Amino acid sequence: MRNISKIIDGKRVIIKKPELLAPAGNLEKLKVAIRYGADAVFVGGKEFSLRSGASNFTLEDIKEAVDFAKQYNATIHVTCNIILHQDNLHGIEEYLKALDRAGVKAIIVADPYIMKIAKDLDLNLEVHVSTQLSTLNTKAIKFYQDLGMDRVVLGREVCYDDLKIILDKTDIDIEYFIHGAMCIHYSGRCMLSNYFSHRDANRGGCSQSCRWYYDIFDSNQKLNEGKIPFSMSSKDMSLINHLPELIELGVDSFKIEGRMKSLHYIATVVSTYRKLIDDYCSDPDNFVFSEKYYLELLKAANRALCTGFYDNQADNSKQLFNQRDEHPTQEFCARVISYDKINKLAIIEQRNYFRVGDKIEFFSPQHENIIIPVTKIINEENEEVAVANHPMEILKIPVDIELEEDDMGRKVI
Repeated sequence: MRNISKIIDGKRVIIKKPELLAPAGNLEKLKVAIRYGADAVFVGGKEFSLRSGASNFTLEDIKEAVDFAKQYNATIHVTCNIILHQDNLHGIEEYLKALDRAGVKAIIVADPYIMKIAKDLDLNLEVHVSTQLSTLNTKAIKFYQDLGMDRVVLGREVCYDDLKIILDKTDIDIEYFIHGAMCIHYSGRCMLSNYFSHRDANRGGCSQSCRWYYDIFDSNQKLNEGKIPFSMSSKDMSLINHLPELIELGVDSFKIEGRMKSLHYIATVVSTYRKLIDDYCSDPDNFVFSEKYYLELLKAANRALCTGFYDNQADNSKQLFNQRDEHPTQEFCARVISYDKINKLAIIEQRNYFRVGDKIEFFSPQHENIIIPVTKIINEENEEVAVANHPMEILKIPVDIELEEDDMGRKVI
């Protein structure tokens, strides 16, 4: 039985706060994820990692990431989660030793050979069982625990009722997905990409064939004639409404999917879950869920959201089929570099088009959202301009309220 809370001075408090584990596709995103509240960040290296489309980290990048994370008492996990073929065997021992020397907290592994090597080498880093292995039950968890694994990342297909049993009957660390894209198949078992594009989904090359558009035939008869082509794409998962009950179960780590997502997406999603976790844990018995958390998530670019397998119902209401439905409700337009207190100017890095007369909503891990009218835009030549339309240009805008480095601005639409 996991000890979740206790009474202190007549008040129940959460003594087991879950780790918030965020994704990052490059160093810039990693630093933002940590500043916005991630307790840990998972990244992919240049070798032995899925998501070959992400920027991925060199060993030097990983060392810099570890050093940065230490400043915030955060940790770095590295994915080594490909399924090894014969030509992937070379260099794995040296790579794991290098990750250990760099100070990586854990590796996330799908291949049994990497599990064995990591333990035989007697490294300091932990070995976590990847979601690629679709672990869904207590017996499989016990199997990995007997191999010496330190944590199991559950498959996305674990529903609440099964999760409750797992947490009650196991004592190994359990990591559970709370937000992000869903695989149309069991994670790690899909071969559509291999078949259609000769790109191995389980060695980092997934072409996301399930999200392509297809015509449907019965023999030679086209069934979707005159209709939108068919797609197998799932809606994205979000368990924002269920976080309190997951905290009470004692989940060790909440995982957010999305190493290929944007900087704005990472900042929005991480900060929203961070605030909700902290708000609940500070006073669980008096916590009242507010729609503001859910509405904040919708400001990032998302497909439509659902609860995945959480309620054990994966019906057609959780599929997109013939629609992508991917849109941001507010457009990321500025990242704060610094703030001039004397002249009350925010120095920003422009990311998307905005102009004088627009309103920008700045959000941050340090303060509540602030909406600022754009009354003036000053470019790098100290000239006033009416429009900001050069991405990455450094600009100044008047802001009466002091902003922090890495605050993000969205154009209010």
